[in-house]
Amino acid sequence: MLENRELYDETHAHLRDVIRRFVAAEIAPNFDAWERAGIVDRALWGKLGETGLLCPTVPEEYGGIGEDFRMHTVIAEELAYSGFMGPAADVSVHSDVCLGYIRSQANDEQKARWLPGMVDGSLVAAIAMTEPGTGSDLQGIRTSARRDGDDWIINGSKTFISNGQHADLVIVVTRTGEGRGMGNMSLIVVATDREGFAKGRNLDKLGQISADTSEISFTDVRVPVANTLGAEGQAMGILMTELPQERLIIGVTSISAAQKAFDITLDYVRERQAFGKAIADFQVTRHKLADMSTELSVGWAFIDQCIRRHVRGELTTYDASKAKLWATELQGRVVDACVQLHGGYGFMREYEITRLYADARVQRIYGGTSEIMKELISRNL
Repeated sequence: MLENRELYDETHAHLRDVIRRFVAAEIAPNFDAWERAGIVDRALWGKLGETGLLCPTVPEEYGGIGEDFRMHTVIAEELAYSGFMGPAADVSVHSDVCLGYIRSQANDEQKARWLPGMVDGSLVAAIAMTEPGTGSDLQGIRTSARRDGDDWIINGSKTFISNGQHADLVIVVTRTGEGRGMGNMSLIVVATDREGFAKGRNLDKLGQISADTSEISFTDVRVPVANTLGAEGQAMGILMTELPQERLIIGVTSISAAQKAFDITLDYVRERQAFGKAIADFQVTRHKLADMSTELSVGWAFIDQCIRRHVRGELTTYDASKAKLWATELQGRVVDACVQLHGGYGFMREYEITRLYADARVQRIYGGTSEIMKELISRNL
């Protein structure tokens, strides 16, 4: 389903070929070592940049190629379908999430400082929203920024920060005013070499083990006011504008990973014998496969519809929430059914389906839980 879709053209087909060759040469041989280490090598970022796989929508004046968002979705689809979700998640946070905030909110001087490095991989970006005491309730954050002349002084801590260990730039959601009001929060870009910035432990996760996920903290970190991203006090409005893209791309990666699980399971049941015939020849197996194939086809159609809308600037918060909800829940159902069709081998780590099962679980949590997606959707009914 990844190819031969009306959404894409020959340029995207060429990009898919580039990504597959890159994955085979640079990711597949190193992936097991990265999983054991719990983090990808920093050198991967430079190789991604050199190959043109980072931030393809960045205009040429800042080192990019100035393509539309479909280039992002092709990269996300291929990296997720490769089955190597750790690197896929890292790249997506950098290119699909952080870049959106920089492109839409940064002024020309900020773009000139940050975008070229994001394109060539010399600057790795992260975004810091969640705190140890807050999850989906962003208005409850405690990380604060106090104005001191031409600087902000930031104190606080964040957790579950993707790219936290490798990050050179972190977009930090901070409280710049008193109280819970939406007008009291701002986005500030913090360079991680600033005194008082600390990278905590790299978190030990159920899945996506090689994805860099960390705790970070700020102790009197002095940052120029010139690093404020967008207008002061407007963080919540900016977040609401940018979150649909993040949720769409999570939907894209989820359905791609679900397709991978289905495809390898289809191969497995055709080869695996039981009671003298292939597992695929049993009616119960055929019907399960038919259900999954149908749901995937429906999911791809809606995801493609949402991508088109986003390219036109028409994707709503509600449709993005539907895309994330449907695709992530579908991924959960598919990988679970595929583990079942593998039988006992589906519980063995040496089989790829086991990793895909573990990697899938977080998709229904980050970027807004399924429960939050339902709440958002219900508000538009």
